[in-house]
Amino acid sequence: MRNENVIQSLNNLLADASVLYQKLRAMHWLVTGREFFVLHARFEGLYNAWAEHVDDIAERVLTIGGKPLATLAEILEHARIKEFAGTTTPKDMVKTLVGDLEHILAGATETIAAAERVGDRGTANLLDGIRDEQEKTLWMLNAWLA
Repeated sequence: MRNENVIQSLNNLLADASVLYQKLRAMHWLVTGREFFVLHARFEGLYNAWAEHVDDIAERVLTIGGKPLATLAEILEHARIKEFAGTTTPKDMVKTLVGDLEHILAGATETIAAAERVGDRGTANLLDGIRDEQEKTLWMLNAWLA
């Protein structure tokens, strides 16, 4: 079932998911102000979910005969989203998160399409679940920003 395009697309998604995971941890640690209690807990829930997604994506790469990106250097080389730039306002943190999730959703959609072209239902199924979860997260974050 090895397909280089799907493996590459999954590894790109893995890189973005890994950066997002670390960015969420940093936001969790560094959020301050009146929204601290709400966002501190929300960022923790999100980074816990993304820890599982990172593992699932890497294991899917292995399942279909590829090698997942495994070092920080590889991850940063392939990531299309940026690392957390440091402290900022809670509202700016959420805006950054919204942009990152939109980017990851686009990447997941592209990867699903690549997997479906070659009949890789396992990859498509995995990413369908992640995409559905993140669409709801985006809705909630945008509601918070409104």
